[in-house]
Amino acid sequence: MTPILETRRLSHIYSAGTPFQHTALDEVDFTAHEGEYLGLIGRTGSGKSTLIQHLNGLLKPTSGQVLFQGEDIWSSPKKTRATRFQVGLVFQYPEYQLFEETVYKDISFGPKNMGLDAKEVDRRVRSAACFVGLRDDQLQASPFELSGGQKRRVAIAGVIAMEPRVLILDEPTAGLDPVGVESILGNIRDYHKAHNATIILVSHSMEEVARTVDRLVVVSNGRIPLEGTPREVFRHGDELEEMGLGVPQITRVFHRLRSMGVDIDPSVYTIAQARQAILDRLGKGAK
Repeated sequence: MTPILETRRLSHIYSAGTPFQHTALDEVDFTAHEGEYLGLIGRTGSGKSTLIQHLNGLLKPTSGQVLFQGEDIWSSPKKTRATRFQVGLVFQYPEYQLFEETVYKDISFGPKNMGLDAKEVDRRVRSAACFVGLRDDQLQASPFELSGGQKRRVAIAGVIAMEPRVLILDEPTAGLDPVGVESILGNIRDYHKAHNATIILVSHSMEEVARTVDRLVVVSNGRIPLEGTPREVFRHGDELEEMGLGVPQITRVFHRLRSMGVDIDPSVYTIAQARQAILDRLGKGAK
């Protein structure tokens, strides 16, 4: 199956040819498939932010390729522009990028730039607002009168309104309380299901990605040393620790139990899995 989004030997060097030269990405091969919910993890400075900025053409590769639906996004200016509408990127703390007089105008900015007619723009604005839980009466309010969490919803809606095939979110729950975190993740899940969109979630929270994504990609020192299902990746707890990452707390507990000689699967990464593993262990002990 052809990936919807792919990099081939992608490298990016900042300040090339100067004393400050730094290789942020080193021949990275990355893939994301249609309808996939993908997690991207890595410590600060690992290269993950540089990677996602290449995926919709905000940064141009020093070498290598970025392909959307099998075509190099830098093959022509027209292709680069089209990709930026199809691969939507929500930066960390996107509420700081709001600028219009009303919520409606802010959400409509992207669709208008796509050259859509007024009727289609209106449909997309209202649909996106619905996905992120904004009421119709809030559309004419100033975004600066809203709470922090509501501002973030407006910013996310502005990207969703372009109805991208791939939606990339950089730490979308940063700074939110637990209720806000679950609400935003629920909004993203709704969009994923309704449009069969590919979601790429960048997060520092191992618990968050563990219960949310289908596949994990680990970025470290400008490369991808690990990828696979959450169970497969979190099985490498020691390697993740060496990369400056952790594992979900429940996984850490099960690794510790394993090291103490308890015959139990250490790749558990959610509370539900832990409960089942304990029940299975107790069942075995009762036999």
